Amino acid sequence: MSKQTVEVAGEAVGALIPDNGRLRFLAVKFSVWSLDGRVFATPDEARKAVAAVHGLEKRAPVFSTGMLAMNGQEIAPAPDAR
Repeated sequence: MSKQTVEVAGEAVGALIPDNGRLRFLAVKFSVWSLDGRVFATPDEARKAVAAVHGLEKRAPVFSTGMLAMNGQEIAPAPDAR
């Protein structure tokens, strides 16, 4: 289990930090402050909570581990994107 960035509309709003086999949400934007410190069993559970806070059930946040997501598939970033 590794640390994951949570993004909404291309902007980081939080991170999921491994904590005793679970994932603790660390809010970095006020819009998701209500989720700060909350523990989730899976990234999908956290995604649903962030989507609900933002009213984006149909446009879920993206989780990033350094790769870019496209159509639910991770792709390598372009060399000049870093």
